[in-house]
Amino acid sequence: MIQVDEKGFYGKFGGAYIPEMLHPNVEELKENYEAILASKEFQDEFRGLLKDYVGRPTPLYFASRLSEKYGAKIYLKREDLCHTGAHKVNNTIGQIILAKKLGKKRIIAETGAGQHGVATATVCALMGMECTVYMGEIDIARQRPNVERMKILGATVVPATSGSKTLKDATNEAMRAWINNPVDTHYIIGSVVGPHPYPEMVARFQSVISEEIKWQLREKEGRENPDIVIACVGGGSNAAGAFYHYYNTPEVRLVAAEAAGLGVLSGKSAATTALGTPGILHGSKTILMQTEDGQVVEPHSISAGLDYPGIGPVHAHLFDVGRGEFVAVEDKDAMVAGIELSKLEGIIPAIESAHALHALNMIEFAKDDVIVVNLSGRGDKDLETYIKWGQY
Repeated sequence: MIQVDEKGFYGKFGGAYIPEMLHPNVEELKENYEAILASKEFQDEFRGLLKDYVGRPTPLYFASRLSEKYGAKIYLKREDLCHTGAHKVNNTIGQIILAKKLGKKRIIAETGAGQHGVATATVCALMGMECTVYMGEIDIARQRPNVERMKILGATVVPATSGSKTLKDATNEAMRAWINNPVDTHYIIGSVVGPHPYPEMVARFQSVISEEIKWQLREKEGRENPDIVIACVGGGSNAAGAFYHYYNTPEVRLVAAEAAGLGVLSGKSAATTALGTPGILHGSKTILMQTEDGQVVEPHSISAGLDYPGIGPVHAHLFDVGRGEFVAVEDKDAMVAGIELSKLEGIIPAIESAHALHALNMIEFAKDDVIVVNLSGRGDKDLETYIKWGQY
């Protein structure tokens, strides 16, 4: 069975490795979130907003031209059609309701590609709460449309100017801010990373993805289980959601596409499972890219949302026990896959999602296998990157 234990571990990975000043915040969350999430009041509000505000269920779309090319039945789980343009809002809706029930008045968040930042700013506007989003200086430059969306929604965007000036550093800044404002502030972490209970909590909010895949496949194929589920993995929230209801169904292959950047061995990569070793990152034990003396190696990916030096502990566990198949997709191959989907199906994907699409070229499957690719976000935010790439 793949499930988290009472201390927040998936096998060897997880836990809460936090400074003493954060202990009350994390303990308050750990002691209360299970009961709040289980309550009818929470579930009614959460499910109601997912339906009427986010636009769920998202379609499970049979991609006929893509299927013809690859010789399999390929379905796209259209998380790009969620309000705000990505799966991230599934989690922020859940966490903003939780924060409200915990009596919090202020929200902080980190973001890489900006999708989680936009989703957080959106729900803060919805609930009338103050919002501060930390974002790497480099990501601010390459994801400008999302920065402006956050500001329009009323959020304050704070640049992270240390280190690689990307997602890792934005997370560091958000955690520092939480330490300095422990009483009235809730930190909405955007991925299945951080101290327990965040990885499990975020995965549960995102599990609506695989919950829907099961009944949608039953309608379309007469079966709940695909042969393969593919999703991109940075921290891994969209993958955790797409895999969640299949963790303990071994006949369903779980394929995670990481960002290889300029090549796994190029020194400009974010292929964590290929390059990483066990260690502590942002409050949990996981697999991360680090030097022999434990210094974090700076990651690189053309996709801001995959530009992270580790993976969530649930994914580290899936890799460790061989339940997940991890492939490393280079920048150039992801860009080609994104443009291919655009031309074959009329859907411009986020570059993060394009990594998952290229995985179709890296794994073996039988003719007419049913494959679900989680299309985690839309490509509007990446138009500048596509334009600079120019090979379309």
